[in-house]
Amino acid sequence: MKITFFIDGNEITLDVEPTRRLLDVIREELNITGVKEGCGQGECGACSVFLDGKLVNSCMVPMIKVQGSSVITIQGFSKTERYKVLEQAFIDAGAVQCGFCTPGMILASEALLTNVANPNDVDIRKGISGNLCRCTGYNMIIDAIKLAKKRGRDLW
Repeated sequence: MKITFFIDGNEITLDVEPTRRLLDVIREELNITGVKEGCGQGECGACSVFLDGKLVNSCMVPMIKVQGSSVITIQGFSKTERYKVLEQAFIDAGAVQCGFCTPGMILASEALLTNVANPNDVDIRKGISGNLCRCTGYNMIIDAIKLAKKRGRDLW
């Protein structure tokens, strides 16, 4: 089946099985490897992308649901000023260790900061609750999100 969609601002038309996972198309067909596969069951957030502005786990999205949609991956988001603020805050707060969860955490942070004007610790924990990190214990990630909000207060 031919499916046309936008990914990171570029229009793509692919002939794919309608039940194929968006994650597999992103990684295998489009060679966008910042989107990771962790659990493959929608539990870890490593494969997070924005689908029509909503944060989703791409391992749970069949390609038929992508027809006519816009997908933003971490690579596309990395070209924005908001990404730069989040990236530097994660670095400065020591919120990156192995880095496997980081793309999903960054996108979850973006979704949170876009939707919650002044997030407190509970809001932040809830906002990143769909993302698993095995290294940091989350406190440094929470600190990074607070730091990004402070530094980028005019961006969100």
